[in-house]
Amino acid sequence: MSSVIEAAVAALQEKVPDGFDGVVKFVLAGEGAIMIDRTGVRAADEEAGVTLTADAAVFQAILDGTMNPMAAFMSGKLAVDGSMALAMKLGSALS
Repeated sequence: MSSVIEAAVAALQEKVPDGFDGVVKFVLAGEGAIMIDRTGVRAADEEAGVTLTADAAVFQAILDGTMNPMAAFMSGKLAVDGSMALAMKLGSALS
């Protein structure tokens, strides 16, 4: 597992509460994937209700609050494949 994925998992564990209602996959281009579900946050690549794809810099900006997830999506920096409602629910959890 890359150090970028390790750091991202740790950051998400601080922001997303256990018991998140849904299954989300974050794909960090060139680094790997992170799963968020009822059991918590972990490095893995599994089936999900929504897959969010971005590069590591965009992901970090979303986590640290310097980039709004919706703005990242609208500008094409964040791709969403699957349930937009679930993506928005995660966006609220990250805020």
